[in-house]
Amino acid sequence: MICEEISDFAAALPPMTALAGLDYGDKTIGVAVSDGMRQVATPLETIRRGKKFTADAEKLLAILEARRISGIVLGLPRNMDGSEGPRCQKTRAFARNLARLTERPITFWDERLSTIAAERALIEADTSRAKRAGVIDHVAAGYILQGALDRMRHL
Repeated sequence: MICEEISDFAAALPPMTALAGLDYGDKTIGVAVSDGMRQVATPLETIRRGKKFTADAEKLLAILEARRISGIVLGLPRNMDGSEGPRCQKTRAFARNLARLTERPITFWDERLSTIAAERALIEADTSRAKRAGVIDHVAAGYILQGALDRMRHL
């Protein structure tokens, strides 16, 4: 089930369960997870995308199952003016395909500037350029998920 509104997503979730945040890209999928109280998002890992959706989905669903994730927050890469371009279309198509494979509710969260925020945090932590390249996607997923968690607390 895909929920366009965060309030509908929150209503569809069972209580006291963890969520996953995804930063979906052409080459990778950054994954972050929350605690069961849905207070804190923690960057987890970056999945290197293959040529086929099914292989990517299998890796992702294995993580979701192992961590007992009840819902998915997918970063939506809007343009700076708020409009949706080709990257949003790809992300929405990924969500539709994923929704066919899982009962977990899926929602979108505006990810504008999440990668920039993640990059700044890593630079402030004195992370080397090489190390940043390997972790930026799942750190960005953490920012995406944390934004959604913060919003859900105020519903």
